[in-house]
Amino acid sequence: MTPRVGVDVAAIPRIAEAHRRFGSRFLHKFLSDREIAYCGESPERWAGRWAAKEAIGKAMPSGIPRPRMRDVEILPSDDGRPHVQVAPATTLTGSEIDVSIAHDGHFAVAVAVIPETPSPTLPTRGREEATRPATMGREQPRDLPDGFRLPARPRDGHKGTFGTVVVLAGSQGFTGAAYLASMGAARAGAGIVRLLVAQSIYPILAEKCTEVIVGPVPEISPGVVGHASLSGILRGFAGADAGVIGPGIGRDASTRRLIEDLVPRVAAPLVLDADALNLLSEHRALLPRLSPQIVLTPHPAEFGRLSGLDTSAVQQDRRGVASRFAKAWNKVVVLKGAGTVIAAPDGRVTLNPISTPALASGGTGDVLAGLIGGLMAQKLPPFEAAVTGVHLHSLAGLDLEASLGQAGVLASDLLPQIPRVMERLR
Repeated sequence: MTPRVGVDVAAIPRIAEAHRRFGSRFLHKFLSDREIAYCGESPERWAGRWAAKEAIGKAMPSGIPRPRMRDVEILPSDDGRPHVQVAPATTLTGSEIDVSIAHDGHFAVAVAVIPETPSPTLPTRGREEATRPATMGREQPRDLPDGFRLPARPRDGHKGTFGTVVVLAGSQGFTGAAYLASMGAARAGAGIVRLLVAQSIYPILAEKCTEVIVGPVPEISPGVVGHASLSGILRGFAGADAGVIGPGIGRDASTRRLIEDLVPRVAAPLVLDADALNLLSEHRALLPRLSPQIVLTPHPAEFGRLSGLDTSAVQQDRRGVASRFAKAWNKVVVLKGAGTVIAAPDGRVTLNPISTPALASGGTGDVLAGLIGGLMAQKLPPFEAAVTGVHLHSLAGLDLEASLGQAGVLASDLLPQIPRVMERLR
């Protein structure tokens, strides 16, 4: 049987810095006790084992869960070469694994070869342990939530296969929201992302978003799109498979009239986020009349404005109010926060059990809006796109908490982590 090969590179200074910040807690996330004793105080040896275990994971076939890093132990054999042992009842049990570790300057490089493909049969120790990914040994929730579904990625697909997302976002001082929402859609796997922004902030976004098609639209004042831009923005949404409207667009009265006239005329499924929700809260009667192919993504204060409830009342019964208003508005509602609630008009409700303070920073919600929009462009229905997007977003946050810490994670850090989480789950 053809061997499978995995390669990984680890930056030694980055491993050393993580140890400096977190001490033995960091080492115990990916090294066994015997490995810690062998490595001593050597960042080179720590980094070599990190790279080797990642390389082993990469050598495994897709669809086979990776074992935890601590379940793979790499120690020198009698002749000095690395010898790999795996804990009983993992997906690698019974496999012969060859590993080579080298160091070059600031980097540790590892190559892993698995001559025999592991059996696709999951071990009998229970699904929770069998499906844990390798990322620093972090425990993940036992089951995927109801409604979770990753879009298909056919090998012969092209950018048209995976849909077009159009994003209307940003204003003067809030160009980051436009960047994060559009790149969230791109990192979700959308084939094409078009970003519509006010003319005066166009140069900023055109330089920042090199993988996104940025288009300027007329503005009513510096950085502000208003009702006069309606026809141009509608042309921008032509051919869209999904859209994202709202992050950072501001709350000008003319912008409110634009949103009220634009949203009913866009044929594609939409994510309405941030300022789009704040503007619509001034005309609540419009919400039930809008397309049911819309996902609303409010945080508790925005939900309070939309529903007419105090934020405290929203927080006291998050599941109940999300379900009630999803039915009243005939929309999928994503009530963000610790324990995000995703509610559909037909009564389906999913509670995301993951919470991490690493996601408590500005812009992470913009990434989520783009992520959900990107999933809808790939033909996921609104509820499934919302559930899947929230779960991917939170798992990426957990990974970043494990690697960077609970504080200091930036919204942009989520962007490269999202496709890694998707691939791991595939």
